[in-house]
Amino acid sequence: MPLKPKRRLLTALAILLALSVLLLVVAMVRLNAGPRRMARIALDTSRAVLDSLRVRSFSLGNYTNLFFLHQSTGANLIREGALRERLAESGLQLWDQGYNFLQITDPQGNPAGYSYSVPEDQTDPTALAQIFSQREYALPLNALSGLLQHEVIIIKSCFDPTSRIESDEELAAYKAAYRIIHQRVSQHPEKLFILLTQPPLNPAETDAEQARRARSLAGWLASDEFKGDLENLYVFDLFDRLAAADGGDPQSNMLRPEYCDGSDSHPNRRANEEIGPRVAAFIVQAVEEFR
Repeated sequence: MPLKPKRRLLTALAILLALSVLLLVVAMVRLNAGPRRMARIALDTSRAVLDSLRVRSFSLGNYTNLFFLHQSTGANLIREGALRERLAESGLQLWDQGYNFLQITDPQGNPAGYSYSVPEDQTDPTALAQIFSQREYALPLNALSGLLQHEVIIIKSCFDPTSRIESDEELAAYKAAYRIIHQRVSQHPEKLFILLTQPPLNPAETDAEQARRARSLAGWLASDEFKGDLENLYVFDLFDRLAAADGGDPQSNMLRPEYCDGSDSHPNRRANEEIGPRVAAFIVQAVEEFR
């Protein structure tokens, strides 16, 4: 007697879950992961696989299923800049993830109960390049495969260490990392990728040379040289919106005074309330053009 549709679906999910856990265990053994980390990643991956049908249901073929990978500055843009609500007004559904332990938030603003297990919980350029170098699976068995469940992938590197560039050699290394990301983006012309340049550092936490290199990196990312012929890559120069102009001022290329609260490099509420609408408008325009 044939299985009923619901039972067939449950059986298929069970098989997929078992396969994902097996592949994950193999990967963790290769990475030499400790038992606690291995258990955490296994749990998150299992939950991500089980939720994959719901995640994909937001992909309607018109690029309304968005994912934003960020850390604390991105979280503040979402919360204080009302990014999720502004995008929803245009029919765009925003999922996002900051640190792994904070897990993914769905378009309704609810915790999804898992993360995409970002390696080392970092989003600096070399860490992002590591994600974009991962093997792809049909199921969300790693961070890259999780991101690729969505139609629009938005990424942003944190201000530290990305704007704390100690040497020209380190600047070159960051550019090399972004070229790896660029290469993977070129392999997925069916996806829209939006890159936000990193925020600047507070004047209390940087110096003129670091700030100069930070602007150089952000400017290069926002240039035609970096974009090349990729029609599925858009760059929002967050650094330029937040930093003092490049000039003779001692605080050039650093977080603007009106956007500072003390020595903290996190842009303040005023910054998020002013920049949030610009980020939302840029994303909406990018989606409309790419469609």
